[in-house]
Amino acid sequence: MLGHSHALSGLAAGAATLPWAPVHGAVAQVAWISAAGGFAMLPDLDQRGSTISRMWGPATDVPSGLVGTVARGHRWGTHDAILGPVVFGLLAHLAAGAYWSSLLLMALAIGLALRALHFVIPGRAENTVIGNLVLSWGGAYLLLAHSPGPAWLPYAVALGVLTHTAGDFLTKEGIPVPLFWLLRRSRLAPIHLRTGAVVEQAVLVPAFLIAIAVFGYLNTSARGTVDPLVERLLSLG
Repeated sequence: MLGHSHALSGLAAGAATLPWAPVHGAVAQVAWISAAGGFAMLPDLDQRGSTISRMWGPATDVPSGLVGTVARGHRWGTHDAILGPVVFGLLAHLAAGAYWSSLLLMALAIGLALRALHFVIPGRAENTVIGNLVLSWGGAYLLLAHSPGPAWLPYAVALGVLTHTAGDFLTKEGIPVPLFWLLRRSRLAPIHLRTGAVVEQAVLVPAFLIAIAVFGYLNTSARGTVDPLVERLLSLG
């Protein structure tokens, strides 16, 4: 799937899972949804030179090469429906224990989401290295400064990675057969949807946007703001 589709599906998954997410308060809920959307891009850091890996210049491109080597190439280890969420989630668990590593994780999630959703964001700041750094690290600082410690980050990472894998499962390239590919390279690709096809753009993307709006309304305090406004508009009519 295209980058923005992965990010949108991650945002939708984050909004849909809020009732079970270990977060409390509006700020933490926004952080959870944002993190799930950003981390839904994480598996594609296995490809050096990609748009996502170049997000922060060498700071993301060099580690991307290491990730690709360990994962045995693009769309292998990081896209394993079992290994991907577990390994990335474990690394996030280790990072969540300290403030600066938590800040890095949150900034990475925001930066990935900004880069993937650039097509709906005015201007081009989020597409530049400096602009993305300022926006993502600034946003991460504000979110973490106004919410409890992010012990939930490993769960958001696992959710985002699993959402990405589910999306690529629908494509022609498919995903590796969980664990078994380590012994014999093989893939699961039952649907063969072409990346960027009309179905993705005209069906899946609108569906993700609707899901974000619906679950955001149902599972956050937005309902308390929207309902009185709707009632007022109806009374005027």
